[in-house]
Amino acid sequence: MSAAEQSLEGRVAIVTGASRGVGRACALALARAGCKVVLAAKTVKPRARLPGTIHTVAEEIGAAVPGAETLAVRCDVREEQEIVAMIDAALERFGRLDILVNNAGAAWWFPVESTPARRFDLVMDVNFRAAHVATAHALPHLRKNGWGHVVNMSPPVHKAEVVGGKCAYMVSKFGMTYLGIALKEELGDQPIAVNALWPVTLVESLATANLGLGEPKDWRKADILADALLAILRQDPTTLGSGHAFLDEEVLREYAGVTDLEGYACVPGSTPMVIPW
Repeated sequence: MSAAEQSLEGRVAIVTGASRGVGRACALALARAGCKVVLAAKTVKPRARLPGTIHTVAEEIGAAVPGAETLAVRCDVREEQEIVAMIDAALERFGRLDILVNNAGAAWWFPVESTPARRFDLVMDVNFRAAHVATAHALPHLRKNGWGHVVNMSPPVHKAEVVGGKCAYMVSKFGMTYLGIALKEELGDQPIAVNALWPVTLVESLATANLGLGEPKDWRKADILADALLAILRQDPTTLGSGHAFLDEEVLREYAGVTDLEGYACVPGSTPMVIPW
């Protein structure tokens, strides 16, 4: 850790969508960095088509990071009362909240004519609305601590030029990014940073597989986003500021000095596919 980086030891972090994929990787990374981690997701019982639950991730963290403190909370992010209960549970267990990672997501990559209203509502509710609601409820607690980070898993808005075939999904994700842009104005010089993070290449996840986006040789491990997340969170929120839309490669290079990304490839020696926007 460089002199400019801040320790995450003892910080309390909520990760939504923490039962698998990117959320699981982020939760593990946060625990290894010394955070107390709230694992929030809908999946509490194993299902054949949905491997992993918040409880299995809690067990995995316990085995990988002896002494780590976790709290598994079932949360359907489409329901405001469950988001409030998630935050209340974190406060009751750990007494504070420092970090919110809005990672839970719903994907629907189909043309406008093939997007029924219920699917449109799903991606908007799980992606943008959930991030907006969770952030609004988390901000008072971050402000109370005088330090806080919110990171939304969403893309830079210049990607708006290429949304054909996935309009509803991309608009819901751009909303998450615009949340940080709006809060840059609204928070001013408060010591809270709200930013977005997105991968350059395809990343291994259930969504990637289900959407038929390549195969393992085309993917990077979710660890690349987890490591980029840590690099962001270790920055002073006042100095970093809000409204950035970070790409994982750029973050690792600028804040962690990482230029060799070969170790993140799911298949050693392969060339992961740049996201086909």
